[in-house]
Amino acid sequence: MTKVSTKKMQQTLIEKGLVPSVMLNKIDDFLDNIQALCSLLAIDLSAYQADHIALRINDGELAKAAHHAWLDYGKVISEAQINGRPIIVLEFDNPIKSHGWSIECLELPYPAIGKIHPVEDWEHVEFVVPSEAQTAEAFLQDLYAKFPDLESQLEKAKGQGVKVKLSSPKGEGERLANPTVAFKFNDICIKLHPHSLKNIVASEQA
Repeated sequence: MTKVSTKKMQQTLIEKGLVPSVMLNKIDDFLDNIQALCSLLAIDLSAYQADHIALRINDGELAKAAHHAWLDYGKVISEAQINGRPIIVLEFDNPIKSHGWSIECLELPYPAIGKIHPVEDWEHVEFVVPSEAQTAEAFLQDLYAKFPDLESQLEKAKGQGVKVKLSSPKGEGERLANPTVAFKFNDICIKLHPHSLKNIVASEQA
């Protein structure tokens, strides 16, 4: 970006309330909503690692401006290409502490072409639920075993608008399978996976 366009994107970040200082002040409220979704699903994640928090931005240049702004708060440990666009993973200098969790990393996906998110904001938190599962389907069965009320509660929650997505995202060079189960309600999403993002990044470099 030119100096003029960089300054313009920085100003747009401020106008949209997407600068890091503002986003950090919204963490507690966002995690209130995450906990409410956990309650709806009858899953208690208080003992599990809140691996990372993800920020969604719809414009590529704006995502780049956010990417550079967050460098004041940590260091980039991965810029993997997933589904044709970079996913930035930044490890915080000081983990974000809220609701008993300590979040070590930020995930900032550059926008996918043609995909617009309804809200530019915090979008999901991913939690590590250890498992040997190699597929998302097998991982979901493990989750049903770990959280005995989840399967029956999920059927009720679907009737209230909760959506479930199974996926196995993998960046170029990653060697560790990390199947993911996502629960989305309105603009809030919880993702569960067996391995931490830092371990996945380490597998890229193995």
